[in-house]
Amino acid sequence: MSAAMADGTADRPPARRPGGRNARVRAQILAATVELVARDGIAGFRYEEVAEFAGVHKTSVYRNWPDREELVVEALLRYAEDLASVADTGDIHRDLVDFILALAGGLETPFGRTLEQAIQPARHSATVKALTKILDQRVAAMRRRVDTAVDRGELPPVDSSFLGEMISGPVHLIVNRGMRPFTRTDAERIVGVVLAGIRATAPHA
Repeated sequence: MSAAMADGTADRPPARRPGGRNARVRAQILAATVELVARDGIAGFRYEEVAEFAGVHKTSVYRNWPDREELVVEALLRYAEDLASVADTGDIHRDLVDFILALAGGLETPFGRTLEQAIQPARHSATVKALTKILDQRVAAMRRRVDTAVDRGELPPVDSSFLGEMISGPVHLIVNRGMRPFTRTDAERIVGVVLAGIRATAPHA
């Protein structure tokens, strides 16, 4: 009898590699969680509905996320990865237009609706911290891009947080009203007016 057979290793199934079916199941569960939170809000989210909505067995949910809030936090963070990016093409006007177009598109997705709902006061401290992290990442990305534009001379010195509020505020207003789609023309006008105002009011040396 070989050593492998003697200690039983020959009968053991091969170790499961990361990824594959388990990764797909986890992705389905996270996507379903975002959809449900977007539909019902964080407070109304029902842990028990996730498996049916994701099309997986309940044990897959409980095994991967024994805690309800850990599942919500991971789902929100996973689907927020693209929200914190701002392109740098060397053209600040174009980059800001693309940024707020992407923001508008994101706000219309289940995750975007989740984020909008969750910014409001909530009882779930861990979830609130995760959402605060998402927003902080977005603000930091905007600041970096604006600071780079100032360093290159594309813009005069400006409070990057203020600029971000000025261009993103109208996006939230138009999308949340739901009266009409947010278009590239909207984005071009908003960025054009804000940047013109910043340049016109900059102190002259």
